[in-house]
Amino acid sequence: MIDEKKKFQEVLNVGLEVIQTRDIDILLERILTKARYLTSADAGSIYIKEGDTLLFRYTQNETLQKLLPPGKKLIYSTFTVPVNSQSISGYVADTGRVVNIENVYDLTDSVPFCFDPSYDRLSGYRTQSVLCFPLKTNTDEVIGVLQLINATDELGNIIPFQPEDEPFVVHFANNAAIAIERATMTRDIILRMIKMAELRDPMETGAHVNRVSSYSVELYEAWAHLKGINRAEIEQNRDILKMSAMLHDVGKVAITDLILKKPARLDTGEFEIMKQHTYLGARLFASQRSDFDKASFLVTLNHHERWDGQGYPGFIDYATGEPLLGYKGNDGHATGKKSEEIPVFGRIVAICDVFDALSSGRSYKKPWEETRVLETMASEKGQHFDPEMLDLFFSNLEIVRNIMQLYPETKE
Repeated sequence: MIDEKKKFQEVLNVGLEVIQTRDIDILLERILTKARYLTSADAGSIYIKEGDTLLFRYTQNETLQKLLPPGKKLIYSTFTVPVNSQSISGYVADTGRVVNIENVYDLTDSVPFCFDPSYDRLSGYRTQSVLCFPLKTNTDEVIGVLQLINATDELGNIIPFQPEDEPFVVHFANNAAIAIERATMTRDIILRMIKMAELRDPMETGAHVNRVSSYSVELYEAWAHLKGINRAEIEQNRDILKMSAMLHDVGKVAITDLILKKPARLDTGEFEIMKQHTYLGARLFASQRSDFDKASFLVTLNHHERWDGQGYPGFIDYATGEPLLGYKGNDGHATGKKSEEIPVFGRIVAICDVFDALSSGRSYKKPWEETRVLETMASEKGQHFDPEMLDLFFSNLEIVRNIMQLYPETKE
């Protein structure tokens, strides 16, 4: 447990750390992690309000996490909860009040809400104490709900959440809500850029880029742990990679519709024009004023390079598209980057983009079955793909499948 003076300082520290996070998904994860830390909660969930419903966005459970093999994560499904007084989270979203419950199985008729024990039955977990509080903006608007489960003492015993913790949590929640608003705005701006690309290329959808960026973050985290990279650096890179990977194909806005919307495979000349989207996209981030600009530059320019050096655009001057001095091949094109000449983010997005492209429908093909996708990618191990990274990607397929369910293609 944290003493009161230290807890106040921690609230200030984690508030600053949360505000500095830019991607909405990474932000929600950090908010929940920090809130659990402040209250010594074993588990928790976070919901975002959309109209008259709460969308379940993220969950953590230390007890269930310990049952998994090292490096594995909890798999969860999204669902919605009505904003009304029937559930705990719905009541908090509806009223804007904090709810602190000693034991959810001992609720009386004096409260309007009830506890749904179905998750406990399915998981084998036992929910007891609950602290649920609203995420409010500066204008007192509720934009989400954070629910903490099973406060613990120093010995790991489940105890009630302390009433004196509530002011700290509310202050933290207010900072978190402001950060969520800002991160949501950032995500909306990026998705508008994607929407522009989608107007040109029907396959460049919001669902596609959300999946590719989410796969990329999971693959990076697995790779970074393997390489012994410290946690602070991992967290920073997850944040910028999540956003930059969404923009991997943004350069397609400069490619003619005759090529982007061709309902068949491209011929050689058309494919040469299509290749230009890599360095055309990189030009958008040439004035690198932030880590996000740098990461987006690397991703857009390098996500079609191949481990064996047969990819594109290779060693070029991104401003002109011409080969750099000494890197012009016999065919007149720039020689490709190979192996570790390709930046880490480029190698990661290459795997994730190809997996999603093969798994998704295109104007010239239907979605492939997973078995065919995996066999095809395995055959390119050490040729198209970094062999170590591909193995890591395959070892996290359960998470990949979960991400596919979180971001399905939708028909408008």
